[in-house]
Amino acid sequence: MPITTIGFDADDTLWHNETFFRLTHQRFAQLLSDSDPDHLSERLEAAERRNLGHYGFGIKGFMLSMIETAIEVTEGRVEASVIAEILAAGREMLRHPVDLLPHARETVTSLAADHRVVLITKGDLLDQERKLAQSGLGDLFHGVEIVSDKTAAMYQVAFSRHGTGPQNAAMVGNSLKSDVLPALTAGAWGIHVPHDLTWSYERAEPPIDAPRFRAISDLGALPNLIAELKNTP
Repeated sequence: MPITTIGFDADDTLWHNETFFRLTHQRFAQLLSDSDPDHLSERLEAAERRNLGHYGFGIKGFMLSMIETAIEVTEGRVEASVIAEILAAGREMLRHPVDLLPHARETVTSLAADHRVVLITKGDLLDQERKLAQSGLGDLFHGVEIVSDKTAAMYQVAFSRHGTGPQNAAMVGNSLKSDVLPALTAGAWGIHVPHDLTWSYERAEPPIDAPRFRAISDLGALPNLIAELKNTP
């Protein structure tokens, strides 16, 4: 079952993303330095996880979770100027230029010559479309899937729509939880490309016993790995 379709995650696989969340998190902590500073990070992360079902993944949900946390830790006494600063920080994130990770462009270009390459990313539709357009990679992809979450069923549908099913596909990404594990469950190859700043929600134990799991140090190693896997059952 040769690999004919390759799915790429976007954030922190093709371009930097978590870096900007961390910087905004630091700014948020400075704004609320007088309110429960020892537990602020934990309370914000709890709000983010709690709100995923309501707001989904992305910057806008992060902004709303920061506002909710600010209200909670100040017991409703947060100043309007602080809320304004949080909103300004979120808008700054939404305007931030796209910064490609090393080897992203050449790797996608190389693999697109002989495979169907598909961008499979989750998050806010408008923001992900903006980042793809600014990345300069849009014309290389044969298909784009912007989804609310990544599940085995989603990969089954995506790889069937853009190829001949997950058995002939590989998913590449920095998140073991979202990019690798559900892709493996769907029957595809799952290729992990670690990123130093992966959000804790996206972490999981590597499925080292899974026959179709592989890990590489960076995207530059991907073309050779795909060539090796082409005739691997």
